[in-house]
Amino acid sequence: MTSDTTSHTAGSRTNRVVVLDIVGLTPNLLKHMPSVAALGDRGFRARLDTVLPAVTCTVQSTLLTGELPSTHGAVANGWYFRDLGEVMLWRQHNALVGGEKIWDTARARKPDYTVANVCWWYAMGADVDWTVTPRPVYYSDGRKEPDCYTWPPALHDELTDRLGDFPLFTYWGPNAGMPSTQWILAASRQIFDEKQPDLTLVYIPHLDYEPQRSGPDSPESARAARELDAALGPLIDHFLAEGATVVALSEYGIAPVSRPVDINRALRRAGLLEVHTQDGMEYLDPWTSRAFAVADHQLAHVYVRDPADTETVAKLLTELDGVDSVLGAEGKAAQGLDHERSGELVALAAPDAWFTYYYWLDDDRAPDFARQVEIHRKPGYDPAELLYDESVPAVKLRAVGQIARKKLGLRYRIRTVPLDPSGVRGSHGRLPADPDYGPVLLCSDPAHAREAYAAQQVKSLLLDLAGLDG
Repeated sequence: MTSDTTSHTAGSRTNRVVVLDIVGLTPNLLKHMPSVAALGDRGFRARLDTVLPAVTCTVQSTLLTGELPSTHGAVANGWYFRDLGEVMLWRQHNALVGGEKIWDTARARKPDYTVANVCWWYAMGADVDWTVTPRPVYYSDGRKEPDCYTWPPALHDELTDRLGDFPLFTYWGPNAGMPSTQWILAASRQIFDEKQPDLTLVYIPHLDYEPQRSGPDSPESARAARELDAALGPLIDHFLAEGATVVALSEYGIAPVSRPVDINRALRRAGLLEVHTQDGMEYLDPWTSRAFAVADHQLAHVYVRDPADTETVAKLLTELDGVDSVLGAEGKAAQGLDHERSGELVALAAPDAWFTYYYWLDDDRAPDFARQVEIHRKPGYDPAELLYDESVPAVKLRAVGQIARKKLGLRYRIRTVPLDPSGVRGSHGRLPADPDYGPVLLCSDPAHAREAYAAQQVKSLLLDLAGLDG
């Protein structure tokens, strides 16, 4: 990582570019966002043809390398680490991503090219000039408190002295909302103004929440889009006034869903998935299971220990209600998912369905983390973390009480997440069938207008906008 925090002089700097990754932005939601839509009026608007799976870690890695998952290796938001015998999601180190990143390509053409990464994923260890990424403080007594990691280290206090601590508990969970996005936007402006990066990457999470909770067509999602647009408008105007080219894009669009698919429970009932028990709670036992799935929204990597079982598992999954298709070796290769981290099989949900990670057959045997926001302990993605468990009397009040216990230094256990997944109304991961629910790209510079960009082409577009097209 470079530690140079000096700005370029205006005469030596390339064209400055700002990329706003507005996760979940679609043509449907753009109708409620005139400030963002104005970028398309000023320059151009294009369909963004995303990659499979259409999830954050995979798509961002493709945007920044120009490669498919078969090359960069981010085959989902997490996968089974075969050498560790563990399922892990939301790892943060950039060394997990293969391929040549945009900053490496840019510096080969202009050695003093500078980059700021504000909350794009796989940020830690990335060879950029300024980094901000969520990183809680994990205390020895089990407490988790909001904070962030920065590079250089001094940037941490520069940001938090003005903006306060990073509002982690509004970045994800049942209270996810605008405060985290507002902090990120303020941080991006501060870095843009004071550090003068050539490329500023900004991750904006707000539209990831309500469309999953209440559905992308709900009044609540429209309201969230209007709220975000009001916050983005002044920032976009500021970037443009400073002479930057602004790109707004999304990794995926969220589509309406109504059917959770318990893929791991099906494998367990078939005698393929194993668990072990501690204190009456069941835990996935991946290294003894003949087959298990790492569920990630509408895609699941299915790991099959013995090749002789592959056909049996594929048949079981194909017949499972809510599964649209199952990719084997040829199917994975066709979709750019033929990487050693991928499952032996990849299951795709039907357009109105999504995969749970649940593997227990009796909720009384669920591990305690199932009822909590625990993105690093669950062996799969859990969108129910965005919801409150209304089966718990006075659940919000109880949560406040447990937080008070935490602040007093007492042990606590917050039970907020429902084990009934039916409240989830939106999901993603499939390639979009309807472009109105698919991702979009807008750019303030009309010179590169076209009808559609593949996600693999975005890296080249950004280099062109910077004047580094080779």
